[in-house]
Amino acid sequence: MNQLPLTDDTVIFGLLALCLGFVFYTSSLKTKFWTKFYTIFPTVLMCYLLPSIFTSTGLVNEQSSNLYYVASRYLLPAALILMTLSIDLKAIANLGSKALIMFITGTAGIIIGGPLAILIVSLFSPETVGGADFDAVWRGLATIAGSWIGGGANQAAMLEVFQYNPEKFGRMVLVDVFVANVWMAILLLGIGKTNKIDRWLRSDTSSIEELKTKVSEYTERIARVTSLKDFVMMSFFAFAGVGLAHFLGNHFAEFLEANFEVIRNKEKVLSSLGSKFLWMVVFATTIGIGLSFTKAKYYEGAGASKIGGLFIYVLVATIGMKIDLSEVLKNPGLLAVGLIWITIHAGLLILVAKIIKAPYFFLAVGSQANVGGAASAPVVAAEFHPALTSVGILLAVFGYVVGTAGAYLCALLMEVASQV
Repeated sequence: MNQLPLTDDTVIFGLLALCLGFVFYTSSLKTKFWTKFYTIFPTVLMCYLLPSIFTSTGLVNEQSSNLYYVASRYLLPAALILMTLSIDLKAIANLGSKALIMFITGTAGIIIGGPLAILIVSLFSPETVGGADFDAVWRGLATIAGSWIGGGANQAAMLEVFQYNPEKFGRMVLVDVFVANVWMAILLLGIGKTNKIDRWLRSDTSSIEELKTKVSEYTERIARVTSLKDFVMMSFFAFAGVGLAHFLGNHFAEFLEANFEVIRNKEKVLSSLGSKFLWMVVFATTIGIGLSFTKAKYYEGAGASKIGGLFIYVLVATIGMKIDLSEVLKNPGLLAVGLIWITIHAGLLILVAKIIKAPYFFLAVGSQANVGGAASAPVVAAEFHPALTSVGILLAVFGYVVGTAGAYLCALLMEVASQV
């Protein structure tokens, strides 16, 4: 008979599957209790917290588990490929320049908001944004940048690349989920006043009606009943791509280290460019984009992004297993960093929307395609009109494409800001 803590990954994986199943089943129930519960505790937060209980109570020995390694090295790049193979760069361009401008503005707001928030908080609480080596707060905030630009996959990439102390990662998850959901709630409240906001922005909303028609027709055209062949082909694209991404990423990282002293020197800012994991993620994303120019993109109609989403949630659960809940509230000042950060993001979006007269729809979805990613952007888009759900997905997938590079740049700026 096995004694606690559990060390058998087969059993631990079963517990993680139990957590995910419980969360998704109960969140789908329309009862008053569960509806209110998931209004207070979002689905993604519960997917982090339930596995963390196993570690915090000593039920599971996370340090002896290889599940996070498997999820981050195999499922994460597979998810990136499946969630980007359907990206239609032409369709994104056809959304109009204002949609892209608002998305890029949202990304820029995250990139510059992080270092500015560190500088502001350092004026009255320098210890909040301090730390040394792998305990340096900027490394943890880099994981938030990854989450707020691309999503869970990019967050995991930043956690792996910058090696933030896993025991303190729970604090970052709290800031990420709490601040992101407060901002999402504000955006959803604004949808009820869309007409009033659009009048204040002086925006032309005629393009939104055209979008509803175009997106509805595209969704109906590609949807189909998924067959065994579809599953086999999607597995082929995903895991053959994973193998290729690992091969190219490993060799490219070794090439950089062999030829550039600035990357070999671990004390230099650019040394993390020698990370094999980083380049594996970059090549996986590139493979997905490459597939989007082939007939492989039509596998989105068979559920490619849904399978990718499943992989992401398994990854989220394994990350949750790394969280020690006793560490979460030891640095509440981090919430101030997060709130200032998201305020800069929101302020820049509102300013640019006012200048270019962009509809509130583009502001809200452009923001959530960054901050909320594939989990939240479709929800916000659907609140405007169900036919616009895939617009949120499209922009969120684009967020996955730029997420790694954007979060990496933000992390470098935050490192500089923390040293000022």
